[in-house]
Amino acid sequence: MSPELVAVLAVIAVAMVFDYTNGFHDAANAIATSVSTRALTPRVALAMAAVGNFVGAHLGTKVAQTVGEGLVHLPIGVPSLGVVFAGVLGAIAWNLITWYFGLPSSSSHALFGGLVGATLVAGIGAVQWATIVKKVLIPMVLSPVVGLVLGFVAMIALMWTFRRGHPGRLNRGFRGAQTVSAAAMAIGHGTQDAAKTMGIVVLALYTGGFQDDTTHIPQWVYWASATMLAAGTYTGGWRIIRTLGRKIIDLGPSEGFAAETVASAVLYFNAWVLKAPISTTHTITSAIMGVGATKRLSAVRWNVAGNIVIAWITTFPAAALLACLMYFVCRPLFS
Repeated sequence: MSPELVAVLAVIAVAMVFDYTNGFHDAANAIATSVSTRALTPRVALAMAAVGNFVGAHLGTKVAQTVGEGLVHLPIGVPSLGVVFAGVLGAIAWNLITWYFGLPSSSSHALFGGLVGATLVAGIGAVQWATIVKKVLIPMVLSPVVGLVLGFVAMIALMWTFRRGHPGRLNRGFRGAQTVSAAAMAIGHGTQDAAKTMGIVVLALYTGGFQDDTTHIPQWVYWASATMLAAGTYTGGWRIIRTLGRKIIDLGPSEGFAAETVASAVLYFNAWVLKAPISTTHTITSAIMGVGATKRLSAVRWNVAGNIVIAWITTFPAAALLACLMYFVCRPLFS
């Protein structure tokens, strides 16, 4: 095999590992609320989330193209593949660190930070800062704010609409509705997060000289990315599920339904309209905070929320730093 083919296969392999860690790291995004309210049993919820992620992966073409062509520009050749390899390794390392501590950080921003860090330290190619600001940094700030506000508004609307309903019947009804909202959230997660891995694979094919552009996504890339994300999701990242489902607020079925509905709507709008690769973690977590704040501000455990926000802020630079370290280790293999 040629050096280019070996290097491309290595990048694809590490991208699939990232996809798997993304699945179990972010499984909580789709199922934490449904499990905590007992709308779904854990294994049923995970199976549904895995299927939703698989389906959603085939709907995220626009996000994949943004990742593949818009974040960094690398020349064709083996050294560029080393940059991508190190960037993805940095993202995997940060995913594992935050998973260990049960922090729902953004796998997406870990990946973007890793790519940027490796590109900068390598001194080859260029970071597309205009796209980074427009498609990553601005959505990184706005999506949690939007999720928080919409979560608050949606919950107020539900409380007003069903203010005279019988609590027991309402809880049973919202548990059933959560099956739909959790499925929508799982598909939205696949639309966003599987697409990011697809973008990395396409970038590897392009920089390895096996593809003429970064916009075409071969069908096998859809299937491989979707399968690995679904498999990772089914294993379940229980540390983070406990954080989202129990430690931020005490969720009821109506709160869970409101948070999932708002978060999935934000994900679809960004994927299909803005083509922006936003963080599913930021979106669902902020929606949960907004929903919880309708009870009373003290209902949200702000110390836990503060730790999560710190993880959000540090993810991009931390993954970039880890990718820099990985690049120095891996560079001799891609010379």
